[in-house]
Amino acid sequence: MKRLKTGTILYHGSYCAVEKPNLDKCARFKDFGKGFYLTTSKEQAQSFAKISAAKAKSRELISIQERLAYVSSFLVTDVAGLNIFAFETADIDWLHCIVAHRRDTAFSEIRKQMTSYDVISGKIANDNTNATILAYMGNVYGPMGSTQADTICINLLLPERLQDQFCFRSEKALSKLQFIKSESIALG
Repeated sequence: MKRLKTGTILYHGSYCAVEKPNLDKCARFKDFGKGFYLTTSKEQAQSFAKISAAKAKSRELISIQERLAYVSSFLVTDVAGLNIFAFETADIDWLHCIVAHRRDTAFSEIRKQMTSYDVISGKIANDNTNATILAYMGNVYGPMGSTQADTICINLLLPERLQDQFCFRSEKALSKLQFIKSESIALG
């Protein structure tokens, strides 16, 4: 897992260009909670931009005729003073954190522990992994939180193939990002 450090370039994929992230516009029920999500993988950001555009079209946030999505890049100017939590791999603690932020009634003590962090990083549970996590949350593999369910879910997620993500959860964290540019990508 890549560590957040000064000088890192991060990418954000969306249906629109983002120069100044706004936490008020960020969705609440994401992997590490409400925050501005970025990755070190430009390809992952491009993939997410296309997914974001498709969702925006279905919600009528953008025209169905729109043919572009955007990847915005940012420089991490400084990490000093940030309270950062990093999951080294997609393990049981990571899984419980993801589920805690996606469902209010699950693993609430973990969600409470994470509130003090400005940035949380770890593997991304993206649309390719969503069915597995939903099955886990539906107790398909056994009771959620049991050793059996945790083990089956982690193994099905193929954690070694997952990209990284960084969730900037506070204004203090956002102040450490310097916008570089936004690039348009064609929707297929």
